[in-house]
Amino acid sequence: MAPTVGIYIDQVIFSRWNQLPRLQRVVLVMLGVAALVALTYVVASRGEPSVTPTVSQPNYQHENNLTPPPMLPHPPDDQQEKEKDLKNEENAKKDEGARDGRDQIVPPPGLPQRRSAKQESVVAAMKHAWKGYKTYAWGHDHLKPISRTRNDWLRLGLTLVDALDTLWIMDLKEEFNEAREWVATQLHFNLNQDVNLFETTIRVLGGLLSTYHLTKEQIFLDKAVDLGDRLVAGFSSGSGVPFADVNLYSRRASKPKWGPDSSTSEVTTIQLEFRDLSRVTGNPVYEEKATFVSEHIHKLPKTEGLVPIFINAQTGQWRSHSTITLGARGDSYYEYLLKQWIQTGRTKDYLRDDYNESVSGMEHYLAARTEPSNLLFFGELHGSSKNFVNKMDELTCYLPGTLALGVHYGMPKHHMEIAEQLMYTCTQTWLRQPTNLAPEITYFNTQPTGTSDDFYVKNNDAHYLLRPETIESLWYMYHLTGNRTYQDWGWQMFQGIETYCKVENGYTSIGNVRSIVDPKPKDKMESFFLGETLKYLYLLFMDDQSAFSVDKWVFNSEAHPLPIYAH
Repeated sequence: MAPTVGIYIDQVIFSRWNQLPRLQRVVLVMLGVAALVALTYVVASRGEPSVTPTVSQPNYQHENNLTPPPMLPHPPDDQQEKEKDLKNEENAKKDEGARDGRDQIVPPPGLPQRRSAKQESVVAAMKHAWKGYKTYAWGHDHLKPISRTRNDWLRLGLTLVDALDTLWIMDLKEEFNEAREWVATQLHFNLNQDVNLFETTIRVLGGLLSTYHLTKEQIFLDKAVDLGDRLVAGFSSGSGVPFADVNLYSRRASKPKWGPDSSTSEVTTIQLEFRDLSRVTGNPVYEEKATFVSEHIHKLPKTEGLVPIFINAQTGQWRSHSTITLGARGDSYYEYLLKQWIQTGRTKDYLRDDYNESVSGMEHYLAARTEPSNLLFFGELHGSSKNFVNKMDELTCYLPGTLALGVHYGMPKHHMEIAEQLMYTCTQTWLRQPTNLAPEITYFNTQPTGTSDDFYVKNNDAHYLLRPETIESLWYMYHLTGNRTYQDWGWQMFQGIETYCKVENGYTSIGNVRSIVDPKPKDKMESFFLGETLKYLYLLFMDDQSAFSVDKWVFNSEAHPLPIYAH
């Protein structure tokens, strides 16, 4: 019975359908198809719900601030992809390089609208240091805060010039304006004074150029040109490798009083500044002379990219039996290989290649581990036989920051693992001391000693000179990773400075970081304490890290930011 009823209903529906006008039937068919498509989409959406992917953020909160930061996983390097990316980047930079370098200067960053609480503490430290300097050492190189007097070395107002861009960055307008007035009216270079080419370049020339870029005030560039014209005499050697000293009045250069050779780090850590001076003036002489040195050293024999710490200015050859170290007299050679490459828009391949080869050499010849905690450190090779010595300078602690900067710019990813581990070791050399301050030199135990001590400090090496290197690296590591553990470590170091280095009229170096009872104040406030240490602490605690992005600025060895060019 049911099939018969169904057939009847079908016939009725079909008959009525045929009675409809053709246009009406077409419209009804289209509406039906649309309804079917919509129904299909709804069913599919319910079957496979759309979920916004979430990225889990690593938890950097630690119960103990000496816990190492988590080692973030690094995918293996794909050499072909890396070379392809580098080639594309370099081609793009070369295309941009046809433009005048002076057009590539980035505008000064806007001053921060609001400081963090920790930044306010650093600003208070800067104002305290400045007040003591202004009261007892105004216009002189260094303050002696305990004896309330001053110290002169180069007679160039080092502390004041070194601090110019720090004052500007911290928005200390009153202090900056009084410093600018002194530069305009009292800073003169026509002195019958032998000055160290390297120290004068990174502190004074670098400070003037940086302040010019930040403020665009012509007086700072005028002073930089006057100084640069005098310092360029340092390159008048038999080989083009500069002498250590230059007389600012006679413009004659000479070897250092302590020996016949120049320090390798000194002759290779003036290129950023001289190149920048050429770019902002249009005078190529400064850059040509400084670049010649880098090209000359590129051609010299090395130990897998590692270099001796002395070179003869007349012959241009190494002192072959001299030490290989990442510390004093060697350190910033490696730093400036990378930073020159960045400054020149990543267009000079030999700088990148020499840098990468040197890191491989560090791993193969200098890297070692401690007992019992397996801490990574970089030792030294001494003498003609290149015997390994298990010591590391505080100066070497610039390296984690440099390695991290290199990885940011495409260097092998495993360099970041080295940076993380060495950063932890450097931090230990500070925070395992009762003062939370690092000694000048640390010796590391590479064999079991039956104790829990990974390292020890000799009496003559226990001083802290208000150095910035570890804090510098903490800023790079935080700037590039966002890991707040690095801020925590820096804050503990700053508390050590506040507790054991702060005195009534400024801050002082101390002679013994191993004692909280008698840290032995040394009565000297180095210029780099204001130029570097406090600046890097301020940047470390800055909420907005974009203002001094390493994509726009390259910091010289004295923490003076200079612009990155296209070529």
